[in-house]
Amino acid sequence: MDTARIAVLLKPFLHQSLPESQLDQISTYINLLLHWNARINLTAIRDEEEIVTRHFGESFFLARHLFPTLCHPDPEPVEGEGPMQLGPSAGNWQLATGNCLPRVLDIGSGAGFPALPLKLWAPCIHLTLVESNHKKATFLREVTRALTFTNINVINDRAESLATRQKDFRADLVTLRAVEHFERILPQAAAFLAPRGIMALLIGSAQLPHLTTLTTLKWHPPIPIPQSHASILSIGEHI
Repeated sequence: MDTARIAVLLKPFLHQSLPESQLDQISTYINLLLHWNARINLTAIRDEEEIVTRHFGESFFLARHLFPTLCHPDPEPVEGEGPMQLGPSAGNWQLATGNCLPRVLDIGSGAGFPALPLKLWAPCIHLTLVESNHKKATFLREVTRALTFTNINVINDRAESLATRQKDFRADLVTLRAVEHFERILPQAAAFLAPRGIMALLIGSAQLPHLTTLTTLKWHPPIPIPQSHASILSIGEHI
């Protein structure tokens, strides 16, 4: 897909342009997604432009709220008068984690959203993707190789099994998007959070009531996603 067109489609979600190298990576990703989608059901969206807006746009929208300073040194404000202030870091994860490799866990990764665009936006993160479907996990590894990502681990397993086997695993950031059995997965995802960690969800507004069951998290007001009537970004801090 033409990178200039990708940049235009992403503008409502970013309010700034991505470097050409990242746009090239997105184009490569889309080509792989369409190729694999002909064989396995990675996404119901088949239109290239809708893939850019629905998948990449929403994922980058999440990324720029969580990491407003890592991709561009002088970003434009993301909401209101300035970037959202999350915990002690104020958008700088190096202060929050004490190192330059924040640990990010994405549960139910599917076709790789929002996790892989998040990695594009903030290359310094150490990313773990959990996907129970073997073919989808294989696709994620293929995308990782094609985009020459480093510090990525794809785990072909269920989140509840991972929690049992790796009881000490903790992440600075846990992400979820459009997972099945959301109300059951949500507390399992929260259990992976490190102290003062952050959970970021791309969900439908109808799922908001489930968030009140997590009393260990303080939720920021939900943020409407551009070009969507029902989807929101919800961010909670571990307290």
